[in-house]
Amino acid sequence: MVLYTVQATFTDARVADEWVAWLRDGHLADVLRGGALDAEVVRLDGEALTYEVHYHFASPEAFARYEREFAPALRAEGLAKFPSSRGVSYRRSVGAVVVQAGPH
Repeated sequence: MVLYTVQATFTDARVADEWVAWLRDGHLADVLRGGALDAEVVRLDGEALTYEVHYHFASPEAFARYEREFAPALRAEGLAKFPSSRGVSYRRSVGAVVVQAGPH
């Protein structure tokens, strides 16, 4: 299983709220249609206004397909709506899940 994480940090709480609404109202479903098994949005504790979105993919191949066929358009949409000029910075990471517990 692959964990794909998108971290977004905001300078303006209103932009952050708009971004979360955009995720909830369609973007998460678009990534699920692209092959993710699930998605969650987490607001991190701390001084910075930072969120992480976690997506699980069944395999490296499923994630590669997502990146090839779906990610370019979805990322372009996100950057058009929430560019760095609106006080947003992004970081992405990908890793292999090595131990998992619970209902997954």
